[in-house]
Amino acid sequence: MTTVAWARRKMAFGRFWTTFRRQPAGVVGLGILVVAVVLALIAPLFIDDSVTSVVSDTGKSFGAPGTDSALGNDESGRSILELIWWGSRTSLLIGFLAAALAMVIGTVIGIASGHFRGWIGAALMRVTDWFLVLPSLVTALVLAAILGGSMTTIIVAIGVTAWPSTARLIRAQTLAVEARPYIERSKALGAGHWHVMTKHVLPNVAPLLLASTTLEVASAIVTESTLAFLGVSSNKTSWGTMLRGSYDWNAASNGAWWYIVIPGLCIVAVVMAFTLVGRALEAVLNPRLR
Repeated sequence: MTTVAWARRKMAFGRFWTTFRRQPAGVVGLGILVVAVVLALIAPLFIDDSVTSVVSDTGKSFGAPGTDSALGNDESGRSILELIWWGSRTSLLIGFLAAALAMVIGTVIGIASGHFRGWIGAALMRVTDWFLVLPSLVTALVLAAILGGSMTTIIVAIGVTAWPSTARLIRAQTLAVEARPYIERSKALGAGHWHVMTKHVLPNVAPLLLASTTLEVASAIVTESTLAFLGVSSNKTSWGTMLRGSYDWNAASNGAWWYIVIPGLCIVAVVMAFTLVGRALEAVLNPRLR
């Protein structure tokens, strides 16, 4: 039975990859993401957090890109290339973990509110609507400012403000799944709430959840960069804190365009890649969009 199951999964993945390869934008986005993630993972093999330390050689302050530093230097003479490389670890980690937290909360509340039709579902949707009308960025900023600027706080602040849209999306899909005849047959055979939600509903909403997660990671990275630029940092080097540093040290006035443009391009490239992959997954997993 296990061999048959693995064979079916292998065939399903093969069909999925064949369809995904027909989405050129998605393939390009996936390539960018693979490069970004691999570089972030191997960064400790070549550099360490000492690259974020302030160096004593102020002669390289705002040094232009050249042979000494491929992407130039910041106000303290640190290499922009090394800061970008090391900062990718923080930006991507916060993006993935914050999106995962938002997906977990949104999935649990979405499935529960769609499955339980009485006062439980109504109460969960009222809570979702309340969070939905709150300005997510302002709420995340307030939470991060109150709880502190640690990485964990930033992840929680983004995660607990980004789940409502996912919850409504999953709830709508849950209602569609539970309207199918086999759900009624399962209940008639004695299936309980937990069995229906985990064995029938969750596998059916998983493809939609996968596509939504990729888009949520992009949103989380942008939010982290915005919070860092507004001064609520994770006390670790990230692309957002680099943009904040360029603002604090008047990089534009000093002509250090590389200090502003390069971190910004990294954010744009990764966010665009996640968006392209998310749209491609949505087209592959939803036959009506092909």
